[in-house]
Amino acid sequence: MSWLEITTLILNLLFCVPTLASMTTLDMWWVRGFDFPRVQISVLILLNIILALFVYDFTETWHFIVIGALIFSLMYQFRLIFPYTVLANKQVIEYDGPENDQNISILVCNVLTPNRGYKALKELVKDEDPDLFLTLETDSEWEKALEPLEDTYIHNVKVPLDNLYGMHLYSKLPLKNMEVKYLVKDDIPSIHGTLELHGGKKVAIHCLHPRPPSPTESDTSTNRDAELLLVAREIDPEAGPRLVFGDFNDVAWSRTTRLFQKISGLLDPRQGRGFYNTYHADYRLLRWPLDHVFHTDDFSLVDLRRARNIGSDHFPMYIKLNYTPEAQWKQDAPEADDEEKRWADEKIEDAE
Repeated sequence: MSWLEITTLILNLLFCVPTLASMTTLDMWWVRGFDFPRVQISVLILLNIILALFVYDFTETWHFIVIGALIFSLMYQFRLIFPYTVLANKQVIEYDGPENDQNISILVCNVLTPNRGYKALKELVKDEDPDLFLTLETDSEWEKALEPLEDTYIHNVKVPLDNLYGMHLYSKLPLKNMEVKYLVKDDIPSIHGTLELHGGKKVAIHCLHPRPPSPTESDTSTNRDAELLLVAREIDPEAGPRLVFGDFNDVAWSRTTRLFQKISGLLDPRQGRGFYNTYHADYRLLRWPLDHVFHTDDFSLVDLRRARNIGSDHFPMYIKLNYTPEAQWKQDAPEADDEEKRWADEKIEDAE
């Protein structure tokens, strides 16, 4: 066996590891970390297949086995990211009616605490003019800098923290029964309550920013997964319109976020439209979707886009929805089976 063949074999086996790891339910940070760069992993697997086709002469059985493993890995990765390409069916229909008082627009902004580009965010809010906006990683300095916006956004919930998990919710629309909860960790807040649309319809909202699995944050994904699944389990899609948004520190195609959708019955407007990668703003080739807006099937989509850079490591996410009750008959909400519900319960119990 030549050195080129040995090197190729090592690379081929190395790039099968992410798929093998992803197929497990292990929650160590380095395993769950493979959930994020699936597009990048797919490209590297494809390059490995091309390299193997040039290097191997296919006189040995193991040549076929390695190529087969790479092809399987590529198919596995593509199956997970395919729903977020323009080739897939749209999970949320587009609103095609006139402008009315049932619209709601949301801006989600992870500002990055050390970033002090207050002006950039305030200008973005002014330009986008959302009905409400959520800031994440905001501390007391950010709170003070955003005070001028309160003349317009008179309803707000403020949780300034210095641990990268502060959050502030600003709204033009009335907020009712707002509550700050610490669902899993006593230093990781979330905001819950009800807002009232211009037409008077009440919508339940949940604002989330769980801690990610990483060597500097948490050794496992258990706490993040549990927070997402706790909220999902509390949601009854039949109880009226509901919105869940924030920085999930998880990608749309991960096992946990897909299970969050199935348990909650909420829809993802990105499906069939694109990735809408929001992180990392500074590295074009290393980006994935961490900032999310999910909703019940009684909303249709007016607008969805990634907003301009404000100096953070995240791009803000903008969405405009219309409360369209008849959309329920045109949109299929995902459902969890019994095994998936048991796995969610186990995750929550592990965190507790």
